[in-house]
Amino acid sequence: MGFGHLLSVRPFHVDVPYLEALRERWEEDCKAFIMPWGHMIPTLEDVAYLMGLPVQGEPVVGQERSDYHDDIVELLGPEFVAGRRRPIRSILLGSLSEAVGLRGRRRGPLETLEEFYTGVRGALNLGDQSEERSVRIFVAYLFRRLLFATQSSQMNCKFVLLLRDLDQAGRYAWGAAMLGHLFSLLPSSSRRSQSTGGFTPFLQIWGYTRFPMGRGVHVEGRQTMVPLMARWEVAPDPRVADRRAEVVRAALDHYPYDQVVWTPYRGEVDASHPAVAAGRPLFDRHLLLLCLGTCEVLYLELVVQSLGWHQPTVEVGRDTRRRFFAEDRDWSEEHETTVAYWREGDEQVLQQTNLQDSAAYLEGYRAHYAGRLRLDRRVLPESQAVRLLEGRLAEQEVELERLRAEVMTLKGELARARASRDAGASSSAQPAEGTWWSAYRRRWTGHRRGSWSSRMR
Repeated sequence: MGFGHLLSVRPFHVDVPYLEALRERWEEDCKAFIMPWGHMIPTLEDVAYLMGLPVQGEPVVGQERSDYHDDIVELLGPEFVAGRRRPIRSILLGSLSEAVGLRGRRRGPLETLEEFYTGVRGALNLGDQSEERSVRIFVAYLFRRLLFATQSSQMNCKFVLLLRDLDQAGRYAWGAAMLGHLFSLLPSSSRRSQSTGGFTPFLQIWGYTRFPMGRGVHVEGRQTMVPLMARWEVAPDPRVADRRAEVVRAALDHYPYDQVVWTPYRGEVDASHPAVAAGRPLFDRHLLLLCLGTCEVLYLELVVQSLGWHQPTVEVGRDTRRRFFAEDRDWSEEHETTVAYWREGDEQVLQQTNLQDSAAYLEGYRAHYAGRLRLDRRVLPESQAVRLLEGRLAEQEVELERLRAEVMTLKGELARARASRDAGASSSAQPAEGTWWSAYRRRWTGHRRGSWSSRMR
């Protein structure tokens, strides 16, 4: 169904201050993060590489009902609606957790992430459910806990209908729907909230790949293929573990522009991965992301630097089409023109080859977002500047230790390779140098064996 690759991503620490500072920079009008160096937007390329989810395929549209009682009984089981009054539009997350054997499973205060991971894997138990029903229950749990998470303790049943035909469910562009759902839960009002819905671990690793700030490191040898999220280990070092959101804000305000990574996947050896290869035709497209009643804009023209191009000056400001209802709806009909637009591949972003740099865009950008960019905070008070520099120094020390360990490993591998090469060269050269001696030794050995055999007889 396209979710298997995601299950190879192990749990890691959620960098709450980093996510909080990042959410504050979300601009609803253009669906982008307002960073000091320009707009930044997670794209379908990020989804394909980091998560391995399919971004190409059928749009996630279908029916929504005002009452899902009969559908839940048929697809998941009657226990999910037992004792509840109709109409039913959602089910408790606790009932899903109980159904997969994970109710009450929380990480203990002395439990490592590895121990927690092993315990969760061992606790998964779908009982004696039928195979198809077990798959539906587990995927519904995956949706609610990860891909389409919200701050509610209940799961809207709208996604369950898409799991009726499991073969068809494997043809949906789940990655595009996940990104659209995330966009819909990142409004500008999130600046007044400490949490949000959507798959925020993806957002965290996306930020690390573009503007790393010392919290996560690549683990060599753990994972060489998509999903690239599995390469990251996020375990706060004690020297940088006590940072707060205001420290991250200041660090983002003063982040060196020349260290921003716009094309993090250039040169990846696994560019032929099915999710990446199938989605590549959409990586340079201006898209509308459909997720049932939500239609979000992926305005790629604002971040063509992620395609390796210079950024032209463009008009910002796009509206979101998000709908709510109290009656049954068939979104494949409601979104008819948008679905057709998606299936045609949407609109390709064109490169402006006459640009020498992105200076004109950046000048207009800074003028437009002068208040949001905190340009007046570029000069820090001395005490805050000292704390920022101390934090950066600690982060650099962590990175330096990792690089030293990596260098030692590479030196060891190089020494072993040289020793193996020298041994091979020595063994291959020996017959050529001692041809006459080898022949003599064989004759002498044969003579001695013959003499010994004669004496034995």
